[in-house]
Amino acid sequence: MRFVADRNSLLRALGHITGIVERRNTIPILSNILTGAEASGVLTLKATDLDMEAIETLPAKVETPGAVTIPAHTLHDIVRKLPDGAEILVERKGPDGRLKVAAGRASFELAVLPADEFPDMGQAELPHRFTVAGGELKRLFEKARFAISTEETRYYLNGIYLHRVEGGSAPKLRAVATDGHRLAQVETECPKGTEGMPGVIVPRKAVAELIKLIDDAQAPVEVSLSQAKIRFAVGDVVLTSKLIDGSFPDYARVIPTSNKKLLLLVNADLVKAVDRVSTLSSEKGRAVKLNASDGCVVVSASNPESGSATEEIAADYKNEPIEIGFNARYLLDIAAQIDGPNALFKLADGSSPSLISDESDDSALYVLMPMRV
Repeated sequence: MRFVADRNSLLRALGHITGIVERRNTIPILSNILTGAEASGVLTLKATDLDMEAIETLPAKVETPGAVTIPAHTLHDIVRKLPDGAEILVERKGPDGRLKVAAGRASFELAVLPADEFPDMGQAELPHRFTVAGGELKRLFEKARFAISTEETRYYLNGIYLHRVEGGSAPKLRAVATDGHRLAQVETECPKGTEGMPGVIVPRKAVAELIKLIDDAQAPVEVSLSQAKIRFAVGDVVLTSKLIDGSFPDYARVIPTSNKKLLLLVNADLVKAVDRVSTLSSEKGRAVKLNASDGCVVVSASNPESGSATEEIAADYKNEPIEIGFNARYLLDIAAQIDGPNALFKLADGSSPSLISDESDDSALYVLMPMRV
């Protein structure tokens, strides 16, 4: 095998797929990427962790076709450190030889493993297909992923529930994530082709890798799925992932519908006040208290060991006073998803879930459980 590739193109492709490869593997070949050079001038890179697979193609000057597996992170580090715009020669002489990677006066020799030992996820039939703008799909996943649970015992919460929702003026494509303390629900108009699609749970790692791949908001993303797998085609990259085999809970039951007390805050003021005041909250609970009354909110925290803090911010609130406690980090996570100037809180009482949304965008809503403070 012998080919020459442009350093910038190769680095971009490696950056897309090496995130899948775990740095520590009990199966050595999973630390490698399958690299195939075709006589037609196409270089194919493939990475997998057995649950997910990414394939990217790029042009190359192929002199001798062939395939081999190369240590992923080592190759990525080498290419990253080579000069911008360099032409990289990759060559392997004989089936048992090491792989030579050279550019200019720099040359490296790498141990490789045979291509025929590299695992393949296979091309399963994915009957449901639709196309969505990259920016919209990225928004769905980005605004919901902070609420994905990290508790492995509740594995069915370790991803984003992607499904079609009927009703209203038009059907919606909705992404939902929850960890039991907070819930994120984000939706967009349903693309054609989603009719009859099953609700699926996209794993956390696949969500993170997809978000990294989408760098053009206008570029279309082709989505194909079945009950067991989902595939995203983004430009020259195809990302395939197993889905979480489980039932996502009936999340609609925890979304409050009768919260009548409206609290409107300038989001930037809320973020700064919570961030400052939480400096004195306890490390374990990270609790802050919001006391809302006519025209203002007092944000406070107290810690028997280090003291207390309060900050008052202006608010639009016209109901009877209410006191409610939240985990500061959870509250800041939600505030970070609000792009408009104002955060709208819908409250019931100090012990009931609160509904939080962007006043200027009703396509996303967040539920936050209160804390006893």
